[in-house]
Amino acid sequence: MKTISLIVISYLIGSISFARLIAKMHGKDLRQIGSGNLGATNLARACGKKWAYLCFALDVLKGFVPSISAKFILVTDSVSPAILALWLAVGAAAILGHIFPFYLKFKGGKGVATSFGVVLGIWPYYAVPGLICFVLWIIIVLTWHYISLASVIAAGLFPVVMIILTFVLQDWQFATLWPLFLAAAILSSLVIFLHRANIKRLLAGTENKVLQQKEA
Repeated sequence: MKTISLIVISYLIGSISFARLIAKMHGKDLRQIGSGNLGATNLARACGKKWAYLCFALDVLKGFVPSISAKFILVTDSVSPAILALWLAVGAAAILGHIFPFYLKFKGGKGVATSFGVVLGIWPYYAVPGLICFVLWIIIVLTWHYISLASVIAAGLFPVVMIILTFVLQDWQFATLWPLFLAAAILSSLVIFLHRANIKRLLAGTENKVLQQKEA
């Protein structure tokens, strides 16, 4: 019952659409603006960058708080695949809540920020590779100015970085951590799938750029 309660609460926290709420505070329907996505990137178009930054931070917390809470409640001194699976279930519930909120007809955001929060909350097995991929995400955004491109590449590299770290770090054993590898592959594939429209726009050269200086 404890685990089920954690999963339900995590889903409910994840389903809070801060992008929609902030846009609504400004008298705007985010579904009718830009891409129509309920995320920080689209919110920046509707309400400005400072609100987008706030939304991103809140969406990260939606994933981080349930995941880090589950660590202290579920994880004991000995980590087993079963414990890791339960820990993952709590984090996954937050992500699914963000992507499929029940009160918005299961049509939410793409889950990148909330996924990053979950990654940070599953310390150290997800947090370390997640921070490495976040640095790569920043480099890609600053270089090519496409958030979607950075998100797709970072998501794709996340399980790869995990595998590399398993070979490098002696206390990371695949026999114990295999649920995390499986979930990383699924999560990575889901993020890329949800960006399929962005990928089409990137290939067509019509995707919106960010952090570009306006010409005088």
